[in-house]
Amino acid sequence: MTPILGLMIAATSWGIIWYPYRSMEAAGLPAPLATFCSYVVAVVFGSLVFRHVWPQFLRFPMALFLIAVTAGVTNVAYLVAIMEAEVVRVVLLFYMAPLWTVPLARLLLHEKIGTIGAMTIVLAMGGAVVMLWRPELGAPMPRTPHEWLGMLGGFTFALCNVLVRREMRASPEAKSLAGAIGVVLVAIPVSFLLVKAPLNSWPDLVTPHGWLLVIVGVVLMSSGLAMQFGLTKMAANRAAVILLFELIVAAIAAHYLAGEVSRLQDWIGGAMIIAAGLLAAFFEPHAVPVESSLNGDGVAAR
Repeated sequence: MTPILGLMIAATSWGIIWYPYRSMEAAGLPAPLATFCSYVVAVVFGSLVFRHVWPQFLRFPMALFLIAVTAGVTNVAYLVAIMEAEVVRVVLLFYMAPLWTVPLARLLLHEKIGTIGAMTIVLAMGGAVVMLWRPELGAPMPRTPHEWLGMLGGFTFALCNVLVRREMRASPEAKSLAGAIGVVLVAIPVSFLLVKAPLNSWPDLVTPHGWLLVIVGVVLMSSGLAMQFGLTKMAANRAAVILLFELIVAAIAAHYLAGEVSRLQDWIGGAMIIAAGLLAAFFEPHAVPVESSLNGDGVAAR
């Protein structure tokens, strides 16, 4: 149950993390710059608390580099997209991630999907569609560059989760720190590209939100560690379903923090996602540990 708890903590954090970013953007701090600053805090915090993991970056450079890149693209794409496009469509496109996870886990991890696994994926994705579907917005396909960003974020999220599961030699702390570093590196060029304010004015934009950025950064690193632990200990397909719990948290947060009205279909969809999570947690057979299917170099053995 501990890996499930880690994933639930991560999903809960991401279900409400949009609110401080949206508040900061409304107050004049663009989302890419806020993302960069908060993840700088996360990297500093992680470097101090997990300073013992730095040697792992020399031992497993390529694995941690790939985790960093995919995590960076995921977080920056999601946060930029959700600030600039219709939230409903971006979230729906992003949470196609479990569908990407199926072929990626099969290709990279050789995970097989049994009957229960297939049922959980169908039930969870069905619940996501029920919660987020708006007939007036049309089919859940990208229409704008920001919506394409939402879909890209969902794909790289799935890929990052599979890569985390595949890399069993590095610790969850090292993988969490690598992810935060990746977000910083991706957010730098995106900030230069999208932030219209002159570079010399950036400190003035950031300063009023200093303490909030520190709090968000610490929360991000802590929830990232919880997610890395859960992903390391659990099959990727199963983890992808449990992470859909974020949709329920986001719906509740939107109701109480943004004044959005919950509908009957929100509760029906949420119940479907909870049912899928219970199936995954209690009835799906545990996957064979990845370590047993890897050779000494961490490459899948035939």
